[in-house]
Amino acid sequence: MRGLRGGVAALLVGVLAGCGGEAEPKAAADFGEELFQDARLSESTFNRFSCATCHVATPEAPAGRMDSGHTLYNVAARPSWWGGAETRLLDAVNFCYLNFMRGVTKLEVEDPRSRALYEYLSRISPDAQASALPFTVVKDIQDVPPGEAARGEAVYRAACQNCHGATHTGEGRLTELASVLPEVTQDYDRLFPGIPHAQVVIEKVRHGPFFGVGGNMPPYSTEALSDADLGALLTYLGL
Repeated sequence: MRGLRGGVAALLVGVLAGCGGEAEPKAAADFGEELFQDARLSESTFNRFSCATCHVATPEAPAGRMDSGHTLYNVAARPSWWGGAETRLLDAVNFCYLNFMRGVTKLEVEDPRSRALYEYLSRISPDAQASALPFTVVKDIQDVPPGEAARGEAVYRAACQNCHGATHTGEGRLTELASVLPEVTQDYDRLFPGIPHAQVVIEKVRHGPFFGVGGNMPPYSTEALSDADLGALLTYLGL
């Protein structure tokens, strides 16, 4: 979306005019904030992720929340995203949109949703320039040292429960497609014969859907989830 900066990203006044009978048009940034919070940004009936599922719009995440994605505060002022892999903001958005939100086709520059999202992301980017944020992907997974179960319980609540719900029951999970932990590991001997259950979970956490484990869970970088916290989580899950 960097190309939208030079005048193309004018306010999307009236974008919702005629949609719902509103008397007054909405500013593009307000519409973008709605899209940020709404899983229906994606056309897929199977998607339950919104941008806000994995990102906050404040400088820091609130206590008790560990997201796979960085805060989007100042995101439009950064020179790159996804650890330097993307150098256009729209491409960074589309990476999430296509891989995790089950979008069918990428968002194009002239799509009103793209333009509205850009206006909202610009509004929460008050600085003219901001540093790129690190996103370190573990290339080859390895076992991690076990940690304390009490810490693992806190990690589960902060990083996992919003999507997976309560352990053992899945109560409150974001979608029925989200696995129930740790009960899902009972299927691992059949699905991943010969692989220790903990390694399958580590693979899923570190690489998301990109190496054939399945699902569409975003990966956790080492900045988002340390090996120490991951080890504590595995202990809590009995792995």
